This record gives sequence, structure tokens and C-alpha cells, in this order.
Amino acid sequence: MTSQTLIETAIDQFGRHGFEGASTREIARASGTAMSSITYHFGGKQGLYLAAADHIAARVREIQGPALEGARETARAGTREQATEALLALLDGFALMMIRPESEAWSLFITREQQAPTEAFDRIYAGVMQEVVGVFVALLARIRTDLGEREVLAMGIMLFGQTLVLRVCRAAVTRILSVETIDERTRALLRARLRANALCILSENAA
Repeated sequence: MTSQTLIETAIDQFGRHGFEGASTREIARASGTAMSSITYHFGGKQGLYLAAADHIAARVREIQGPALEGARETARAGTREQATEALLALLDGFALMMIRPESEAWSLFITREQQAPTEAFDRIYAGVMQEVVGVFVALLARIRTDLGEREVLAMGIMLFGQTLVLRVCRAAVTRILSVETIDERTRALLRARLRANALCILSENAA
């Protein structure tokens, strides 16, 4: 579908070159369509940019939705042990998503928005980040009842950051581990270490 192809191409181009640097002419060419298609489907470059942000939020929500739904119920009525396993499962799911090739273009786009937020960031945050944060923090609050609200929020940020490094620091990860790519063996190692790190942090004896 023309609009879908334009969005996927736009995410890549906007991620690599930013809003100002990306060319609608190049996006149209790479999509195999005319520039008028961008105006027809999205009203122009800004509309395409916002549609790209909405698409990223929708895809992340689609991938993580089932796990989030189960975790939400656990955060509401589960035991501490169940909340811990639900949180670990969410972390693992996001780590796996960061390893997926599809997330490369999303990451470039989102990283630019993290550094200089625009309406696109607002859409991504409202479209998926806010829900993820809400469920994640609710689980943490059930697990670490000894911490105040601000400490729980800070812990959530730092815990979640461990999954993001697998994408935004991909070159450093592979260089440090002396691998060309995150293969199956490396993936298993990183996932196991993520789980072990999280368990230590979630322990009632942790600071």
C-alpha cells in the first residue's frame, strides 16, 4: 500500500537525516511513488513526519500489547513474586524488540526526538510510552514497597535503560563482546544478564 510504504521509508529517512535534512523527493523516490502522494495521503512533510511517529507507537504497542495487558492485571492484584516475573518478562520482551532489525529505524527516529522533542515525541509518548511507564511503575511499586514514589520512578528509568542499550549502543555492545552481530549465543548471554541484574535491583535488600 502506498501510504504504508511512504511511512516506512519516511521513518528511515527522518531517522537518518532528521526532519530538516530528509528530502520528500527522496522519500517518494525510494517508495516508488510520486511526490504528490505525500501531499495526497499526509498533507505534506509535517503530516508524514507525524504519521511516522504514530506508526512507530502503534507497532511497539502491537508487539508489547499482550504482555502489557497481563502485567497490568498482575500489578493490580498479583503477589510480589508474580509482579516480579511480570516485570522481568516485560524487560525481556523489550530487550528482544531492541535486538530486532525492525527497531533500528525506530530507534534513530526516537533518539532524535528524545534529544529535541517535537509534537512527534508527544505522540509517541501518548501512543505507547505512557502506558508502558504506567504498567512498569505499578509493578515496581508492588515489588519494592519500601521505596517512595520518586525512587520507584527513578528505578524504573534505570532498569528500563538496560534494554535500550542493546539498540542505541549496538556498536559498542558488539565491539566490547568481540562479536560482529548479536547472534543467538550473545543474545542468550545478554538476556540472562539483564534478568540477573534486574533481580538484584528488585531485591528487598537492595538500596
